[in-house]
Amino acid sequence: MKQRKSELTFFQKVVRSRTLLLMCLPAVIFFFAFNYMPLPGIWVAFVKYNYRNGIFGSQFIGLDNFKFLMTSGKLLELTRNTVLYNLVFIVLGNFLAVFVAILLNEMQSKYFKKVSQTIMFLPYFISQVLVGILVFNLLNYDTGFVNGILTSLGFERWQPYAEAGVWPVILVIVYLWQQTGYNSVVYFAAIMGIDGEIIEAAKVDGANGFQKIRYIILPSLKGTIVILLLFALGGIVKGNFGLFYNVVGSNPMLYPTTDIIETYVYRSTMVDFNFSRASAVGLYQSVIGFVIVMTVNYIVKKIEPDYSLF
Repeated sequence: MKQRKSELTFFQKVVRSRTLLLMCLPAVIFFFAFNYMPLPGIWVAFVKYNYRNGIFGSQFIGLDNFKFLMTSGKLLELTRNTVLYNLVFIVLGNFLAVFVAILLNEMQSKYFKKVSQTIMFLPYFISQVLVGILVFNLLNYDTGFVNGILTSLGFERWQPYAEAGVWPVILVIVYLWQQTGYNSVVYFAAIMGIDGEIIEAAKVDGANGFQKIRYIILPSLKGTIVILLLFALGGIVKGNFGLFYNVVGSNPMLYPTTDIIETYVYRSTMVDFNFSRASAVGLYQSVIGFVIVMTVNYIVKKIEPDYSLF
Protein backbone atom coordinates (compact mmCIF):
# COMPACT_ATOMS: atom_id res chain seq x y z
CA MET A 1 0.00 0.00 0.00
CA LYS A 2 1.43 3.38 -1.04
CA GLN A 3 2.13 6.02 1.56
CA ARG A 4 0.01 9.14 1.44
CA LYS A 5 1.82 12.37 0.63
CA SER A 6 0.99 13.79 4.06
CA GLU A 7 2.66 10.77 5.70
CA LEU A 8 5.96 11.15 3.81
CA THR A 9 8.97 12.36 5.77
CA PHE A 10 10.92 15.45 4.74
CA PHE A 11 13.73 13.42 3.16
CA GLN A 12 11.26 11.23 1.27
CA LYS A 13 9.66 14.37 -0.17
CA VAL A 14 13.11 15.65 -1.17
CA VAL A 15 13.92 12.37 -2.95
CA ARG A 16 10.56 12.31 -4.70
CA SER A 17 10.94 15.93 -5.88
CA ARG A 18 14.67 15.72 -6.65
CA THR A 19 14.24 16.68 -10.33
CA LEU A 20 12.32 19.86 -9.53
CA LEU A 21 14.75 20.74 -6.74
CA LEU A 22 17.73 20.34 -9.08
CA MET A 23 16.02 22.65 -11.57
CA CYS A 24 15.59 25.26 -8.82
CA LEU A 25 19.17 24.90 -7.57
CA PRO A 26 20.77 27.56 -9.87
CA ALA A 27 18.18 30.16 -8.77
CA VAL A 28 18.67 29.22 -5.09
CA ILE A 29 22.46 29.56 -5.41
CA PHE A 30 22.09 32.91 -7.20
CA PHE A 31 19.84 34.46 -4.54
CA PHE A 32 21.91 33.02 -1.70
CA ALA A 33 25.17 34.37 -3.16
CA PHE A 34 23.94 37.82 -4.18
CA ASN A 35 21.10 38.53 -1.74
CA TYR A 36 21.77 36.69 1.52
CA MET A 37 25.56 36.43 1.80
CA PRO A 38 26.02 40.25 1.48
CA LEU A 39 23.50 40.93 4.29
CA PRO A 40 26.19 41.37 7.00
CA GLY A 41 27.47 44.26 4.91
CA ILE A 42 24.47 46.29 6.12
CA TRP A 43 26.66 47.10 9.13
CA VAL A 44 28.65 49.53 6.98
CA ALA A 45 25.66 51.90 7.12
CA PHE A 46 26.18 52.32 10.88
CA VAL A 47 29.95 52.87 10.94
CA LYS A 48 32.47 55.43 9.73
CA TYR A 49 34.07 53.15 7.19
CA ASN A 50 37.83 52.86 7.33
CA TYR A 51 39.60 50.98 4.54
CA ARG A 52 42.35 49.71 6.83
CA ASN A 53 40.07 48.40 9.59
CA GLY A 54 37.34 46.97 7.38
CA ILE A 55 33.59 46.98 7.96
CA PHE A 56 33.48 45.40 11.40
CA GLY A 57 36.63 47.15 12.64
CA SER A 58 35.47 50.65 11.75
CA GLN A 59 34.13 53.13 14.29
CA PHE A 60 30.44 52.70 15.13
CA ILE A 61 28.55 56.00 14.69
CA GLY A 62 24.92 54.84 14.88
CA LEU A 63 22.47 56.74 12.70
CA ASP A 64 24.84 59.58 11.78
CA ASN A 65 25.07 58.35 8.18
CA PHE A 66 21.30 58.65 7.84
CA LYS A 67 21.49 62.31 8.84
CA PHE A 68 23.19 62.86 5.48
CA LEU A 69 19.78 62.80 3.79
CA MET A 70 17.71 64.07 6.71
CA THR A 71 19.73 67.26 7.20
CA SER A 72 20.29 67.97 3.51
CA GLY A 73 16.81 69.49 3.24
CA LYS A 74 16.21 67.57 0.03
CA LEU A 75 14.89 64.27 1.40
CA LEU A 76 11.23 65.14 0.75
CA GLU A 77 11.90 66.42 -2.78
CA LEU A 78 14.14 63.48 -3.68
CA THR A 79 11.70 60.89 -2.30
CA ARG A 80 8.77 62.64 -4.01
CA ASN A 81 10.50 62.66 -7.39
CA THR A 82 11.63 59.06 -7.08
CA VAL A 83 8.24 57.71 -5.97
CA LEU A 84 6.18 59.72 -8.47
CA TYR A 85 8.37 58.74 -11.41
CA ASN A 86 8.22 55.08 -10.42
CA LEU A 87 4.44 55.20 -9.96
CA VAL A 88 4.04 56.58 -13.48
CA PHE A 89 6.51 54.02 -14.84
CA ILE A 90 4.67 51.16 -13.14
CA VAL A 91 1.11 52.22 -14.05
CA LEU A 92 1.70 53.38 -17.64
CA GLY A 93 4.37 50.72 -18.25
CA ASN A 94 2.07 47.84 -17.28
CA PHE A 95 -0.93 49.36 -19.09
CA LEU A 96 1.01 49.72 -22.35
CA ALA A 97 2.63 46.29 -21.93
CA VAL A 98 -0.81 44.65 -21.59
CA PHE A 99 -2.13 46.70 -24.52
CA VAL A 100 0.80 45.72 -26.77
CA ALA A 101 0.54 42.04 -25.75
CA ILE A 102 -3.15 41.99 -26.67
CA LEU A 103 -2.43 43.69 -30.01
CA LEU A 104 0.24 41.11 -30.79
CA ASN A 105 -2.16 38.31 -29.91
CA GLU A 106 -4.82 39.71 -32.24
CA MET A 107 -2.47 39.90 -35.23
CA GLN A 108 -3.32 37.28 -37.84
CA SER A 109 -0.04 37.31 -39.79
CA LYS A 110 2.62 35.29 -37.92
CA TYR A 111 5.43 36.92 -39.93
CA PHE A 112 4.23 40.46 -39.14
CA LYS A 113 3.76 39.46 -35.48
CA LYS A 114 7.35 38.22 -35.18
CA VAL A 115 8.77 41.28 -36.94
CA SER A 116 6.75 43.62 -34.70
CA GLN A 117 7.89 41.81 -31.56
CA THR A 118 11.52 42.05 -32.62
CA ILE A 119 11.30 45.77 -33.44
CA MET A 120 9.61 46.59 -30.12
CA PHE A 121 12.07 44.42 -28.19
CA LEU A 122 15.22 46.02 -29.63
CA PRO A 123 15.17 49.33 -27.62
CA TYR A 124 15.55 47.33 -24.39
CA PHE A 125 19.06 46.26 -25.45
CA ILE A 126 20.24 49.78 -26.26
CA SER A 127 22.71 51.14 -23.70
CA GLN A 128 21.47 53.98 -21.51
CA VAL A 129 24.51 55.97 -22.65
CA LEU A 130 23.37 55.69 -26.27
CA VAL A 131 19.83 56.60 -25.22
CA GLY A 132 21.22 59.76 -23.58
CA ILE A 133 23.11 60.63 -26.78
CA LEU A 134 19.98 60.02 -28.86
CA VAL A 135 17.87 62.31 -26.65
CA PHE A 136 20.58 65.01 -26.71
CA ASN A 137 20.78 64.89 -30.52
CA LEU A 138 17.01 65.27 -30.69
CA LEU A 139 16.67 68.12 -28.16
CA ASN A 140 19.98 69.98 -28.45
CA TYR A 141 19.40 73.74 -28.75
CA ASP A 142 21.96 74.40 -31.49
CA THR A 143 21.91 71.33 -33.72
CA GLY A 144 19.03 69.21 -32.39
CA PHE A 145 16.60 67.51 -34.76
CA VAL A 146 13.53 69.06 -33.08
CA ASN A 147 14.93 72.59 -33.25
CA GLY A 148 15.93 72.00 -36.87
CA ILE A 149 12.29 71.29 -37.71
CA LEU A 150 11.03 74.25 -35.64
CA THR A 151 13.37 76.74 -37.33
CA SER A 152 12.54 75.41 -40.80
CA LEU A 153 8.85 76.05 -40.05
CA GLY A 154 9.58 79.57 -38.84
CA PHE A 155 9.24 78.97 -35.10
CA GLU A 156 11.69 79.98 -32.37
CA ARG A 157 14.18 77.47 -31.01
CA TRP A 158 13.14 75.43 -27.99
CA GLN A 159 15.38 75.19 -24.91
CA PRO A 160 14.35 71.98 -23.11
CA TYR A 161 17.61 71.84 -21.13
CA ALA A 162 16.60 75.10 -19.45
CA GLU A 163 13.00 74.08 -18.65
CA ALA A 164 12.63 71.70 -15.72
CA GLY A 165 8.86 71.33 -16.20
CA VAL A 166 9.04 69.43 -19.51
CA TRP A 167 11.38 66.69 -18.34
CA PRO A 168 8.89 64.48 -16.48
CA VAL A 169 7.10 64.00 -19.81
CA ILE A 170 10.33 63.44 -21.73
CA LEU A 171 11.69 60.91 -19.24
CA VAL A 172 8.41 58.98 -19.14
CA ILE A 173 8.31 58.80 -22.95
CA VAL A 174 11.93 57.60 -23.13
CA TYR A 175 11.32 54.97 -20.44
CA LEU A 176 8.17 53.64 -22.11
CA TRP A 177 9.87 53.53 -25.51
CA GLN A 178 12.71 51.45 -24.09
CA GLN A 179 10.81 49.14 -21.71
CA THR A 180 7.35 48.48 -23.16
CA GLY A 181 8.45 45.86 -25.70
CA TYR A 182 10.35 43.88 -23.08
CA ASN A 183 7.59 44.10 -20.46
CA SER A 184 4.94 42.95 -22.95
CA VAL A 185 6.68 39.59 -23.37
CA VAL A 186 5.50 38.35 -19.96
CA TYR A 187 1.89 39.28 -20.67
CA PHE A 188 2.05 37.86 -24.18
CA ALA A 189 3.30 34.56 -22.73
CA ALA A 190 0.41 34.60 -20.23
CA ILE A 191 -2.07 35.14 -23.07
CA MET A 192 -0.54 32.22 -24.97
CA GLY A 193 -1.21 30.06 -21.89
CA ILE A 194 -4.97 30.66 -22.01
CA ASP A 195 -6.93 27.56 -22.97
CA GLY A 196 -7.84 27.91 -26.64
CA GLU A 197 -11.07 25.96 -26.17
CA ILE A 198 -12.46 28.76 -23.97
CA ILE A 199 -11.83 31.31 -26.72
CA GLU A 200 -13.30 29.02 -29.38
CA ALA A 201 -16.40 28.44 -27.24
CA ALA A 202 -16.82 32.22 -26.86
CA LYS A 203 -16.62 32.67 -30.63
CA VAL A 204 -19.26 29.96 -31.13
CA ASP A 205 -21.51 31.81 -28.67
CA GLY A 206 -21.14 34.97 -30.77
CA ALA A 207 -18.55 36.92 -28.78
CA ASN A 208 -16.73 39.57 -30.81
CA GLY A 209 -13.09 40.61 -30.44
CA PHE A 210 -13.70 43.23 -27.74
CA GLN A 211 -15.86 40.85 -25.70
CA LYS A 212 -13.17 38.18 -25.94
CA ILE A 213 -10.58 40.63 -24.61
CA ARG A 214 -12.86 41.98 -21.86
CA TYR A 215 -14.31 38.73 -20.54
CA ILE A 216 -11.55 36.18 -21.21
CA ILE A 217 -8.09 37.70 -21.79
CA LEU A 218 -8.10 40.51 -19.21
CA PRO A 219 -9.50 38.34 -16.35
CA SER A 220 -6.89 35.69 -17.21
CA LEU A 221 -4.12 38.30 -16.92
CA LYS A 222 -5.32 39.55 -13.55
CA GLY A 223 -3.03 37.29 -11.49
CA THR A 224 0.04 38.11 -13.60
CA ILE A 225 -0.65 41.86 -13.38
CA VAL A 226 -1.05 41.78 -9.58
CA ILE A 227 2.14 39.76 -9.00
CA LEU A 228 4.23 41.97 -11.31
CA LEU A 229 2.85 45.08 -9.59
CA LEU A 230 3.82 43.67 -6.20
CA PHE A 231 7.35 43.02 -7.41
CA ALA A 232 7.57 46.51 -8.94
CA LEU A 233 6.36 48.21 -5.76
CA GLY A 234 9.34 46.73 -3.89
CA GLY A 235 11.63 49.06 -5.83
CA ILE A 236 9.38 52.11 -5.89
CA VAL A 237 11.90 54.12 -3.83
CA LYS A 238 14.80 53.06 -6.06
CA GLY A 239 15.20 55.20 -9.14
CA ASN A 240 16.50 54.28 -12.58
CA PHE A 241 19.96 55.80 -12.21
CA GLY A 242 21.12 54.92 -15.72
CA LEU A 243 18.15 56.62 -17.34
CA PHE A 244 18.24 59.81 -15.26
CA TYR A 245 22.01 60.28 -15.19
CA ASN A 246 22.60 59.65 -18.89
CA VAL A 247 19.58 61.51 -20.24
CA VAL A 248 19.54 64.49 -17.88
CA GLY A 249 23.19 64.63 -16.80
CA SER A 250 24.45 67.14 -14.23
CA ASN A 251 22.25 70.10 -15.05
CA PRO A 252 21.31 72.05 -11.86
CA MET A 253 18.49 73.85 -13.70
CA LEU A 254 16.62 70.54 -14.06
CA TYR A 255 17.14 69.17 -10.54
CA PRO A 256 13.73 70.29 -9.14
CA THR A 257 11.94 67.75 -11.37
CA THR A 258 14.66 65.26 -12.33
CA ASP A 259 16.81 64.78 -9.23
CA ILE A 260 16.16 61.40 -7.60
CA ILE A 261 17.77 59.70 -4.61
CA GLU A 262 20.34 57.79 -6.69
CA THR A 263 21.62 60.79 -8.65
CA TYR A 264 21.88 62.95 -5.51
CA VAL A 265 23.75 60.25 -3.60
CA TYR A 266 26.07 59.69 -6.56
CA ARG A 267 27.01 63.37 -6.75
CA SER A 268 27.44 63.60 -2.98
CA THR A 269 29.48 60.42 -2.49
CA MET A 270 31.74 61.02 -5.49
CA VAL A 271 33.21 64.01 -3.63
CA ASP A 272 34.66 62.01 -0.72
CA PHE A 273 33.84 58.38 -1.70
CA ASN A 274 31.80 57.91 1.47
CA PHE A 275 30.51 54.35 1.07
CA SER A 276 28.84 54.43 4.49
CA ARG A 277 26.47 57.17 3.37
CA ALA A 278 25.65 55.31 0.16
CA SER A 279 24.93 52.14 2.16
CA ALA A 280 22.71 54.08 4.57
CA VAL A 281 20.65 55.40 1.68
CA GLY A 282 20.41 51.93 0.14
CA LEU A 283 19.17 50.54 3.47
CA TYR A 284 16.64 53.37 3.75
CA GLN A 285 15.29 52.50 0.29
CA SER A 286 15.19 48.76 0.99
CA VAL A 287 13.32 49.14 4.30
CA ILE A 288 10.67 51.40 2.74
CA GLY A 289 10.33 49.04 -0.23
CA PHE A 290 9.94 46.06 2.12
CA VAL A 291 7.24 47.82 4.13
CA ILE A 292 5.34 48.76 0.96
CA VAL A 293 5.46 45.21 -0.44
CA MET A 294 4.33 43.67 2.85
CA THR A 295 1.49 46.18 3.19
CA VAL A 296 0.22 45.79 -0.37
CA ASN A 297 0.58 42.00 -0.21
CA TYR A 298 -1.48 41.98 3.01
CA ILE A 299 -4.22 44.02 1.32
CA VAL A 300 -4.20 41.76 -1.76
CA LYS A 301 -4.34 38.68 0.46
CA LYS A 302 -7.45 40.04 2.18
CA ILE A 303 -9.16 40.77 -1.15
CA GLU A 304 -7.87 37.95 -3.42
CA PRO A 305 -5.78 35.37 -1.49
CA ASP A 306 -4.87 33.50 -4.69
CA TYR A 307 -3.03 36.53 -6.11
CA SER A 308 -0.84 37.33 -3.09
CA LEU A 309 2.87 36.51 -3.02
CA PHE A 310 2.59 34.48 0.19
